[in-house]
Amino acid sequence: MRVLSNGISLHVDEQGKGKGELSLVFLHYWGGSSRTWKFVISDLTSTFHTVAIDHRGWGESEAPDSGYSLADMAADAEGIIATLNLRRYVLVGHSMGGKVAQLMASRRPTGLVGLILVAPSPPSPMALSVEAREMMAKAYDSRATIEGTIDHVLIAKPLSEEIREQVIEDSLKGAPVAKSAWPRATSQEDITEKVGNIHCPVLVIAGELDKVDKIDVLRSEVMTRLPQAKMHVLPGTGHLSMLESPREVATLIQSFCKHIF
Repeated sequence: MRVLSNGISLHVDEQGKGKGELSLVFLHYWGGSSRTWKFVISDLTSTFHTVAIDHRGWGESEAPDSGYSLADMAADAEGIIATLNLRRYVLVGHSMGGKVAQLMASRRPTGLVGLILVAPSPPSPMALSVEAREMMAKAYDSRATIEGTIDHVLIAKPLSEEIREQVIEDSLKGAPVAKSAWPRATSQEDITEKVGNIHCPVLVIAGELDKVDKIDVLRSEVMTRLPQAKMHVLPGTGHLSMLESPREVATLIQSFCKHIF
């Protein structure tokens, strides 16, 4: 469905409406879409109300010419939460979406009861040289560059042809401005002073073989700033854990939500 939020039209995949009072709000990675979460969500909709958002410039959402900062994407999601009148919810953010979720949680919004960060981009600026970030900005330029990024950067476990094609389609479909904004600007935003305001329970899910947001970086840049957080490492898993190990991710989300009730 379409939701007007923060002045633009955003695509939202809503499932399990009426399934209890707790909602799960999913934010995807740079290059993905709400579809990135579909296998995780399929294991959760019998119990939870789920809301998966296409960030601006990705999936089926509108792609304005500007406005790709963390604050813009946070405002987009906050508007959707308000429109859908979510009274109790857990934010689940992956990579770029994880950094957006950290900013949102730092504001201590009414109704937020938990935060799940899946291979999150840390609150500190991404530690890449300008040259490396320029290479990253071109990672989704063509099918060939996307396939190379999948095989050499994003995954540790092989994906089925269906899932692999979905990842390629989502990456190709991204608006040029959204593709360039994250590596060139948004990933360099520093919200380290803000995340100390996060007081809700936090679960960090890391891939043992993640080459993007590595375990040692998450321990030094995320866990040290969120003392209440607990980390779970998924063996043999890369950056796309919701596609590589979806059942394990869903099980961890279920367990986390049971403990916060």
